[in-house]
Amino acid sequence: MSDAARNTSYPENGITRRTLLGGAAATAAFAVVPHQVLGGQGGTAPSGKVNVAIIGTGGQGIVNMKQLFNEPNVRIAALCDLNEESDYSMFYYGGTAGLKPATELVRQKYGQACPTYRDYNQMLDKEDIDAVLLATPDHSHALISLAVLAKKKHLYCEKPLCRTVYETRVVTEAARRAGVATQLGNFGHSSEDIRLTCEWIWDGAIGDVRAVHAWTSTGARRWTNLTERPKETPPVPAGFDWERWLEPVPPRPYHPDYAPVRWRSWWQFGSGTIGDFACHHLDPAFWALKLDRAERFQVEASSYGTTEEVCPAASLIYFHVPARAGMTPVQITWYEGGLMPPRPVELEAGRNVEDNGILFIGTKGAILGEGWGRSPRLIPETKMKAYRRPAKTLPRVAGHHRNWLDACRGKGRPSTHFDYAGPLTEFVLMGNVALRAGKKLDFDWKKMTVTNVPDANRFIKPDYRPGRSI
Repeated sequence: MSDAARNTSYPENGITRRTLLGGAAATAAFAVVPHQVLGGQGGTAPSGKVNVAIIGTGGQGIVNMKQLFNEPNVRIAALCDLNEESDYSMFYYGGTAGLKPATELVRQKYGQACPTYRDYNQMLDKEDIDAVLLATPDHSHALISLAVLAKKKHLYCEKPLCRTVYETRVVTEAARRAGVATQLGNFGHSSEDIRLTCEWIWDGAIGDVRAVHAWTSTGARRWTNLTERPKETPPVPAGFDWERWLEPVPPRPYHPDYAPVRWRSWWQFGSGTIGDFACHHLDPAFWALKLDRAERFQVEASSYGTTEEVCPAASLIYFHVPARAGMTPVQITWYEGGLMPPRPVELEAGRNVEDNGILFIGTKGAILGEGWGRSPRLIPETKMKAYRRPAKTLPRVAGHHRNWLDACRGKGRPSTHFDYAGPLTEFVLMGNVALRAGKKLDFDWKKMTVTNVPDANRFIKPDYRPGRSI
């Protein structure tokens, strides 16, 4: 168990099981070896295949599925989604996504289709699966994760773990009780690069780290130009169960600015740019600086374009973290939407700062890295070349999906299990609480409470439609 798991208290919550994805299952003949044969109830033999179901076959779901196709000892055993097919060509995913194209990819891979569902509870009840890869919109992560964990299935969840701090805490605790292999989709955490960053900082390569800057050029206007709810009410596309897609949040009419993909910009469904990117770009700082050991911290934010409905077009978020675990106090600044930190004075002329990245500033120097924890370097390059690197002390990982699949087969623990990923997500999402509250907040992490601005606590736990709370 992580240090964060030890020093954080989690509320005991009854979990109300709800049907989030509804409808009849459409199945096809598909050969899957029962996991009872492989390893007994609740487990998979080390030599057996991991039978994985995918819930959410949009762009990122298909990206993950293609990654799993490349791994040995795994088979896609079932698919679940509320949408038959959507055009993703205007997004970086390209092509189409949904239940129909995902089923066709499975057919191409295995020579036959797998069972398909619109109701994930039916799938969990009927199919003989070992693990679930979850890639739905943020607002549905919590309820689906809890249903999966209640069945004691291994779980890979796309980032952020949940849309809000409260949901993240509940899911983290449920995962701990379930005792299954969990993994967050912040794949940089399994890289060599993030381990080098940690080892160099712990070696004292740049002295005590007093400031961190992390950024992305992306902002919420990447997905929508609207600042209020659209007034138009176009028809729901054929094959898309909008009403069930909405659950558990309060209902509203369909609009293409909500789905697919564009939901990220709306508070009701997504967690904005910081929710989308900070679990990647701030991950090296969270790990290397042992931020999960802080019992309290302060957070404040300024932004452009934030409304009651939509996430900001651009923002600056400041996290003030006190001393913890032998580490000095540090200020962490998050930039999004085109805002950037000052150019590091140590950076040589002619070298550019990337659109996504992280910069550590210490008392003896600086480390500059790209987004997703990639390519860390002491700057200037002369200092990097002169640095005598320490021994590699952190365990290395063969690959993010491989790491999770091995853990599903009883080999080790995933690199970004929920005992780590939960606190990381909570830390990141407190930036959104500060954005929406509009004030500097004192956060008691153990109690999950803003102590100086009580009204801000309404942004920690989301509003659900009646009867849909957790």
